[in-house]
Amino acid sequence: MKRCLLTFMLLCFVLIGWTQSTTRCVFVVMTDGWRWQELFNGASDILMSDKQFVQSPEALKKQFGEGTLQERRKELMPFVWSEFASHGQIYGNRTYENKFNVSNSHHFSYPGYSEVICGFADNERVNSNEKFPNPNINVFEYLNKKPEFRNKIAVFGSWDLFPYIFNENRSHLPVNAGYALAQGGKVSHAEELLNKMQFDVPEQWTWERYDVFTNAFAQEYVKREKPRIVFLSFGDTDEFAHAGKYDSYLEAGHRVDRYLKELWDFINHDSFYKGRTTLIFTTDHGRGEGNSAQWRDHGANIPGSNQNWMAIMGPDTPASGEMKGNSQRYSNQIAQTIARLLNTTYVSERESGPYIKSVFK
Repeated sequence: MKRCLLTFMLLCFVLIGWTQSTTRCVFVVMTDGWRWQELFNGASDILMSDKQFVQSPEALKKQFGEGTLQERRKELMPFVWSEFASHGQIYGNRTYENKFNVSNSHHFSYPGYSEVICGFADNERVNSNEKFPNPNINVFEYLNKKPEFRNKIAVFGSWDLFPYIFNENRSHLPVNAGYALAQGGKVSHAEELLNKMQFDVPEQWTWERYDVFTNAFAQEYVKREKPRIVFLSFGDTDEFAHAGKYDSYLEAGHRVDRYLKELWDFINHDSFYKGRTTLIFTTDHGRGEGNSAQWRDHGANIPGSNQNWMAIMGPDTPASGEMKGNSQRYSNQIAQTIARLLNTTYVSERESGPYIKSVFK
């Protein structure tokens, strides 16, 4: 009997060893309201030609509107279509019936972000973009209570609602969002400059700073503190879309792609992160379809607003590239995927979406 028990225990250890992930660090990067249409098809010919939305159609077409569909999408987001497409996976191209959706019924930002980080939709309580503390515990807060992740998680965002979305007062996660300052005794000279510069630039939106500052604050913190888990959200894409500036919307997405490249280059040249980090790139909601003014907005009454996408790459993810199989996945699966990548569990308050199995070898 003892020998059988020992054999069983050894077998369990072997099986557990086979399923262990190499990932030790996870970066989740989001860009608000970036449509799957631009991600997979590049810039829209009709929208680029519409002077209602574009200042100089000729210049914009020269920048993003030449070549085949594959060439144009790579011109718009070169890092995504070189690195993620070659070394990771990209979900959500509905041309191939590869669907990725939000599961919440509202199809705007606060419910979208809450779904991603909590692993479930709370349609009753998380139903607006007002400043109220998220009543739900999220995967980052949950992991922060574990000794191996405590004080090794950081949140950055351009939108000033993230302290509420992550419930900073309850979760005790460090959240630098809106026009927040870099604080603490180890603040670098670059961060001191950023603290001043973000207020010296003419203000575009009172509720959201430019992504360039969010990106720079995150870069400096990551270099200094080496967190194991990072959430980073950009907002220029959504704000310029709401303003009806298609040219600025495209340029904002193009910049986010560059920020991703800078981050991945740093990860792969830093001994703490290299070979042990997974990068997840996604959005909080879609936008209106077609080529009318509906592309500017989103919500439950605008078709296409529930359609989004996800890209992922890291040491545990097969290099499958653009996913073309007929399938359906949801944003509520990202939280459990994060936990699974980190070889740990996430017990959510409500039933959460299961981790995405195809992400793992």
